[in-house]
Amino acid sequence: MGHREYDVSIFGGGPAGLSAAVYAASEGLSTVLVEREASGGQAGTSSLIENYLGFPGGISGSDLAERARQQAVKFGVDILLIRQSMKAQFIDYKLHVDFTDGNRIIARSNISATGVEYTRLDIPDEGRFLNTGIYYGAGASEAILCTGQHVFVVGGGNSAGQAALNFCKHARKVTMIIRGDDLASSLSFYLLDRIKKQKKIEVLFNSRLTGLDGYPSLEEITVSNSLTRITRKYPTKFVFVCIGGKPNTSWAKDTAIVRDEAGYLVTGANLYQTPFDQQWNKTFTPAFLETSVPGCFAAGDVRHNSVKRVASAVGEGAMAVTFVHRYLHEKY
Repeated sequence: MGHREYDVSIFGGGPAGLSAAVYAASEGLSTVLVEREASGGQAGTSSLIENYLGFPGGISGSDLAERARQQAVKFGVDILLIRQSMKAQFIDYKLHVDFTDGNRIIARSNISATGVEYTRLDIPDEGRFLNTGIYYGAGASEAILCTGQHVFVVGGGNSAGQAALNFCKHARKVTMIIRGDDLASSLSFYLLDRIKKQKKIEVLFNSRLTGLDGYPSLEEITVSNSLTRITRKYPTKFVFVCIGGKPNTSWAKDTAIVRDEAGYLVTGANLYQTPFDQQWNKTFTPAFLETSVPGCFAAGDVRHNSVKRVASAVGEGAMAVTFVHRYLHEKY
């Protein structure tokens, strides 16, 4: 490694982490990027990202990640690809990370961009249509893109219910696909009541998404009913999968970083909301992307209430570097 002690360490080689690395190093900060797998994160598995600014013909996730990696290397980022586990702890306001191979890095600030492992549908061509028809999660910003469309939401939990209600404000029709025979067992009453009253929303019970078709993006899906054994095809360009996922934050469990009930890192003003306000020492005012530990920031999908899209992750990675500069200036 080029440095024993860095200005900033970045964990996660997806869009948020790579963006942070490029901006940090290009602005003179000694930077190390640590990634468990290949660069690109979830976005790196996408065959074609069509809605990323500046690429009207689309770009594959792997190509986008490789371009960003090359930029980071050009600016002097040390990139560590590791397979082994690690232990993180904060000592004297610095992050100390020990790897099982005996190596250690120390950083005066840190950006966590470790992302989320989303639960997959495990159906043919799921990866091919990722971000070109199949989307994991559903942010409020996506609704307007679906104006006049027939949108499908897979899942019956609160996140799926909230997504369906949000999409019906713009979409022509919203169809929820759930495996069970009712929503009451998995949905909060207030959401259930609203969905029942919303004429634009239909629910396909005892159903599963079993097929995807189209070229180059999604054009049609197949839905199978587990009781009747009947399959039906539906034309659509948008399927939002809301069946959960797990943020990669196990490394933070022994630190003072506050996580929500699902494991996402809580940042900024959200730390003052119940129940997070009782879980940290309020000796400083956290910046927008700052966690409950001064100098430790979060960007991208791993952050509580983030907009889980490639462009948002890239923006947060760049924004986090601005806060790192401010922190280092005030601290050192």
